[in-house]
Amino acid sequence: MRTSDRIRVVGGQRQYLRFSLSQRLQHIFMFVPFVVLVLTGFPIKFPDNAFWARSVELFGGIESVRYIHRLAAVVMIADFAFHILYVAFNIVRNRTPISRMHLLPNLQDARDIRDNLRYYLFMTDERPRFHRFSYIEKFDYWAVFWGMFIMAGSGLVLWYPEVAGRHFPAEVIQIAYVAHSDEALLAFLAIVIWHFYNVHFNPRVWPANKVWYRGTLTEEEMQHEHPRELEEIHEALKRGRPHRREDEVEAGDERKGDRP
Repeated sequence: MRTSDRIRVVGGQRQYLRFSLSQRLQHIFMFVPFVVLVLTGFPIKFPDNAFWARSVELFGGIESVRYIHRLAAVVMIADFAFHILYVAFNIVRNRTPISRMHLLPNLQDARDIRDNLRYYLFMTDERPRFHRFSYIEKFDYWAVFWGMFIMAGSGLVLWYPEVAGRHFPAEVIQIAYVAHSDEALLAFLAIVIWHFYNVHFNPRVWPANKVWYRGTLTEEEMQHEHPRELEEIHEALKRGRPHRREDEVEAGDERKGDRP
Protein backbone atom coordinates (compact mmCIF):
# COMPACT_ATOMS: atom_id res chain seq x y z
CA MET A 1 0.00 0.00 0.00
CA ARG A 2 1.35 3.43 -0.96
CA THR A 3 2.00 5.99 1.75
CA SER A 4 -0.67 8.39 0.46
CA ASP A 5 -3.23 5.57 0.55
CA ARG A 6 -2.64 5.19 4.29
CA ILE A 7 -3.54 8.80 5.08
CA ARG A 8 -6.98 10.34 5.20
CA VAL A 9 -8.20 13.68 6.54
CA VAL A 10 -11.14 13.68 8.95
CA GLY A 11 -12.30 16.99 10.38
CA GLY A 12 -9.12 18.66 9.19
CA GLN A 13 -6.97 16.13 11.05
CA ARG A 14 -4.75 13.50 9.48
CA GLN A 15 -5.66 9.89 10.21
CA TYR A 16 -3.17 7.09 9.53
CA LEU A 17 -4.50 3.69 8.55
CA ARG A 18 -3.00 1.13 10.92
CA PHE A 19 -5.24 -1.89 10.49
CA SER A 20 -7.24 -2.78 7.39
CA LEU A 21 -10.84 -3.97 7.54
CA SER A 22 -9.66 -7.56 7.14
CA GLN A 23 -7.22 -7.24 10.04
CA ARG A 24 -9.85 -5.69 12.27
CA LEU A 25 -12.30 -8.49 11.50
CA GLN A 26 -9.61 -11.09 12.20
CA HIS A 27 -9.07 -9.48 15.60
CA ILE A 28 -12.80 -9.44 16.36
CA PHE A 29 -13.20 -13.10 15.36
CA MET A 30 -10.32 -13.88 17.72
CA PHE A 31 -11.34 -11.98 20.84
CA VAL A 32 -15.10 -12.62 20.76
CA PRO A 33 -14.67 -16.43 20.78
CA PHE A 34 -11.98 -15.97 23.45
CA VAL A 35 -14.48 -14.26 25.76
CA VAL A 36 -17.02 -17.01 25.11
CA LEU A 37 -14.38 -19.69 25.76
CA VAL A 38 -13.53 -18.11 29.12
CA LEU A 39 -17.18 -17.88 30.15
CA THR A 40 -17.84 -21.51 29.17
CA GLY A 41 -14.47 -23.05 30.02
CA PHE A 42 -13.82 -21.71 33.51
CA PRO A 43 -17.05 -23.24 34.91
CA ILE A 44 -15.54 -26.61 33.98
CA LYS A 45 -12.17 -25.70 35.52
CA PHE A 46 -13.75 -24.24 38.69
CA PRO A 47 -16.98 -26.25 39.16
CA ASP A 48 -17.28 -25.38 42.87
CA ASN A 49 -17.04 -21.63 42.37
CA ALA A 50 -20.39 -19.89 42.84
CA PHE A 51 -19.75 -17.30 40.13
CA TRP A 52 -18.94 -19.88 37.46
CA ALA A 53 -21.79 -22.12 38.62
CA ARG A 54 -24.10 -19.18 37.94
CA SER A 55 -22.53 -18.86 34.49
CA VAL A 56 -23.50 -22.47 33.73
CA GLU A 57 -27.11 -21.68 34.65
CA LEU A 58 -27.14 -18.62 32.38
CA PHE A 59 -25.95 -20.73 29.44
CA GLY A 60 -28.65 -23.34 30.04
CA GLY A 61 -26.76 -26.13 31.75
CA ILE A 62 -23.50 -27.98 31.42
CA GLU A 63 -24.34 -29.63 28.09
CA SER A 64 -25.11 -26.26 26.53
CA VAL A 65 -21.87 -24.90 27.99
CA ARG A 66 -19.88 -27.69 26.35
CA TYR A 67 -21.59 -27.18 22.99
CA ILE A 68 -21.06 -23.39 23.00
CA HIS A 69 -17.46 -23.87 24.14
CA ARG A 70 -16.69 -26.16 21.21
CA LEU A 71 -18.47 -23.89 18.74
CA ALA A 72 -16.43 -20.90 19.90
CA ALA A 73 -13.27 -23.01 19.63
CA VAL A 74 -14.06 -23.88 16.02
CA VAL A 75 -14.55 -20.19 15.17
CA MET A 76 -11.26 -19.22 16.84
CA ILE A 77 -9.30 -22.03 15.14
CA ALA A 78 -10.80 -21.08 11.76
CA ASP A 79 -9.86 -17.44 12.31
CA PHE A 80 -6.31 -18.43 13.27
CA ALA A 81 -5.98 -20.63 10.18
CA PHE A 82 -7.25 -17.78 8.01
CA HIS A 83 -4.68 -15.44 9.54
CA ILE A 84 -1.83 -17.82 8.71
CA LEU A 85 -3.04 -17.99 5.10
CA TYR A 86 -3.41 -14.19 5.10
CA VAL A 87 0.19 -13.68 6.19
CA ALA A 88 1.44 -16.29 3.72
CA PHE A 89 -0.47 -14.59 0.91
CA ASN A 90 1.12 -11.25 1.77
CA ILE A 91 4.59 -12.78 1.81
CA VAL A 92 4.07 -14.37 -1.61
CA ARG A 93 2.20 -11.41 -3.11
CA ASN A 94 4.65 -8.76 -1.98
CA ARG A 95 7.69 -11.02 -2.40
CA THR A 96 8.86 -9.86 0.98
CA PRO A 97 10.29 -11.94 3.85
CA ILE A 98 8.41 -11.88 7.13
CA SER A 99 11.34 -10.04 8.70
CA ARG A 100 10.26 -6.89 6.82
CA MET A 101 6.79 -7.04 8.35
CA HIS A 102 8.26 -5.72 11.62
CA LEU A 103 6.76 -8.67 13.51
CA LEU A 104 9.87 -10.66 14.39
CA PRO A 105 11.74 -9.89 17.63
CA ASN A 106 15.13 -8.27 17.02
CA LEU A 107 17.98 -6.46 18.74
CA GLN A 108 16.09 -3.18 18.59
CA ASP A 109 13.41 -4.73 20.81
CA ALA A 110 16.09 -5.56 23.39
CA ARG A 111 17.26 -1.95 23.29
CA ASP A 112 13.66 -0.74 23.61
CA ILE A 113 13.09 -2.94 26.67
CA ARG A 114 16.24 -1.51 28.23
CA ASP A 115 15.23 2.06 27.41
CA ASN A 116 11.67 1.52 28.65
CA LEU A 117 12.96 0.19 31.96
CA ARG A 118 15.20 3.24 32.28
CA TYR A 119 12.18 5.46 31.55
CA TYR A 120 9.99 3.73 34.15
CA LEU A 121 12.79 3.95 36.72
CA PHE A 122 13.05 7.73 36.12
CA MET A 123 16.57 7.37 34.75
CA THR A 124 15.59 9.23 31.59
CA ASP A 125 12.76 11.45 30.38
CA GLU A 126 12.70 9.90 26.90
CA ARG A 127 10.54 6.93 26.00
CA PRO A 128 11.72 4.40 23.41
CA ARG A 129 10.91 5.37 19.83
CA PHE A 130 8.93 2.46 18.45
CA HIS A 131 8.47 1.53 14.80
CA ARG A 132 5.33 -0.18 13.51
CA PHE A 133 5.19 -2.77 16.30
CA SER A 134 6.77 -2.41 19.72
CA TYR A 135 8.11 -5.36 21.69
CA ILE A 136 4.86 -5.20 23.70
CA GLU A 137 2.75 -5.75 20.59
CA LYS A 138 5.08 -8.46 19.31
CA PHE A 139 4.69 -10.32 22.59
CA ASP A 140 0.90 -10.07 22.24
CA TYR A 141 1.07 -11.36 18.69
CA TRP A 142 3.40 -14.33 19.17
CA ALA A 143 1.75 -15.34 22.47
CA VAL A 144 -1.36 -16.11 20.42
CA PHE A 145 0.68 -18.44 18.21
CA TRP A 146 2.06 -20.67 20.94
CA GLY A 147 -1.21 -20.46 22.86
CA MET A 148 -3.30 -21.51 19.87
CA PHE A 149 -1.21 -24.60 19.16
CA ILE A 150 -1.35 -25.68 22.81
CA MET A 151 -5.05 -24.92 23.27
CA ALA A 152 -6.22 -26.29 19.93
CA GLY A 153 -4.06 -29.42 20.15
CA SER A 154 -5.01 -30.27 23.72
CA GLY A 155 -8.62 -29.28 23.10
CA LEU A 156 -8.97 -31.71 20.20
CA VAL A 157 -7.51 -34.50 22.34
CA LEU A 158 -10.11 -33.76 25.04
CA TRP A 159 -12.89 -33.45 22.45
CA TYR A 160 -12.09 -36.87 20.96
CA PRO A 161 -10.50 -38.87 23.78
CA GLU A 162 -11.45 -42.21 22.19
CA VAL A 163 -9.57 -41.34 18.99
CA ALA A 164 -6.59 -40.02 20.96
CA GLY A 165 -6.61 -43.16 23.12
CA ARG A 166 -6.26 -45.39 20.07
CA HIS A 167 -3.11 -43.61 18.91
CA PHE A 168 -1.44 -42.31 22.07
CA PRO A 169 -0.77 -43.52 25.61
CA ALA A 170 -3.40 -42.73 28.23
CA GLU A 171 -1.02 -40.24 29.83
CA VAL A 172 -1.40 -38.00 26.77
CA ILE A 173 -5.06 -37.35 27.63
CA GLN A 174 -4.11 -36.43 31.19
CA ILE A 175 -1.34 -34.15 29.95
CA ALA A 176 -3.78 -32.55 27.49
CA TYR A 177 -6.21 -31.80 30.31
CA VAL A 178 -3.54 -30.11 32.43
CA ALA A 179 -2.10 -28.21 29.45
CA HIS A 180 -5.52 -27.03 28.28
CA SER A 181 -6.62 -25.94 31.74
CA ASP A 182 -3.40 -24.17 32.76
CA GLU A 183 -2.78 -22.51 29.39
CA ALA A 184 -6.36 -21.18 29.47
CA LEU A 185 -5.73 -19.57 32.85
CA LEU A 186 -2.37 -18.20 31.65
CA ALA A 187 -3.98 -16.74 28.51
CA PHE A 188 -6.76 -15.14 30.56
CA LEU A 189 -4.27 -13.52 32.95
CA ALA A 190 -2.06 -12.37 30.08
CA ILE A 191 -5.01 -10.70 28.38
CA VAL A 192 -6.34 -9.05 31.53
CA ILE A 193 -3.00 -7.93 33.00
CA TRP A 194 -0.69 -7.44 30.01
CA HIS A 195 -2.87 -6.75 26.98
CA PHE A 196 -5.68 -4.76 28.58
CA TYR A 197 -3.31 -2.49 30.45
CA ASN A 198 -0.95 -1.82 27.55
CA VAL A 199 -3.72 -1.36 24.98
CA HIS A 200 -6.75 0.00 26.84
CA PHE A 201 -6.10 0.86 30.51
CA ASN A 202 -2.83 2.69 30.05
CA PRO A 203 -3.33 6.36 31.04
CA ARG A 204 -2.12 7.40 27.58
CA VAL A 205 -5.16 5.78 25.91
CA TRP A 206 -7.71 5.51 28.74
CA PRO A 207 -10.60 4.68 28.66
CA ALA A 208 -9.93 2.55 25.57
CA ASN A 209 -7.92 2.39 22.39
CA LYS A 210 -10.34 2.78 19.48
CA VAL A 211 -7.95 1.53 16.80
CA TRP A 212 -9.30 -2.04 17.09
CA TYR A 213 -12.55 -0.99 15.38
CA ARG A 214 -11.62 2.38 13.85
CA GLY A 215 -8.43 1.12 12.23
CA THR A 216 -6.69 4.52 12.30
CA LEU A 217 -4.46 6.61 14.55
CA THR A 218 -4.21 10.38 14.66
CA GLU A 219 -0.95 12.21 13.95
CA GLU A 220 -0.53 12.82 17.69
CA GLU A 221 -1.11 9.15 18.50
CA MET A 222 1.36 8.08 15.83
CA GLN A 223 3.94 10.55 17.13
CA HIS A 224 3.55 9.19 20.63
CA GLU A 225 3.25 5.46 19.95
CA HIS A 226 5.09 4.88 16.64
CA PRO A 227 7.37 7.87 15.99
CA ARG A 228 9.91 5.96 13.89
CA GLU A 229 7.22 4.69 11.56
CA LEU A 230 5.71 8.18 11.31
CA GLU A 231 9.09 9.64 10.38
CA GLU A 232 9.47 7.00 7.69
CA ILE A 233 6.04 7.88 6.29
CA HIS A 234 6.84 11.60 6.24
CA GLU A 235 10.18 10.95 4.56
CA ALA A 236 8.46 8.87 1.88
CA LEU A 237 5.93 11.64 1.26
CA LYS A 238 8.70 14.20 0.87
CA ARG A 239 10.50 12.03 -1.64
CA GLY A 240 7.28 11.26 -3.45
CA ARG A 241 8.05 7.56 -3.54
CA PRO A 242 5.61 4.72 -2.78
CA HIS A 243 6.33 3.57 0.77
CA ARG A 244 4.82 0.09 0.87
CA ARG A 245 3.65 -1.80 3.89
CA GLU A 246 4.58 -5.42 3.43
CA ASP A 247 2.05 -6.64 6.00
CA GLU A 248 -0.96 -5.20 4.19
CA VAL A 249 -3.18 -6.50 1.43
CA GLU A 250 -4.40 -3.63 -0.70
CA ALA A 251 -8.13 -3.92 -0.23
CA GLY A 252 -10.38 -1.72 -2.34
CA ASP A 253 -12.66 -0.82 0.56
CA GLU A 254 -9.70 0.60 2.47
CA ARG A 255 -8.29 2.58 -0.43
CA LYS A 256 -11.39 4.60 -1.26
CA GLY A 257 -11.20 8.13 0.03
CA ASP A 258 -7.89 7.58 1.81
CA ARG A 259 -6.03 10.41 0.09
CA PRO A 260 -5.76 13.70 1.99
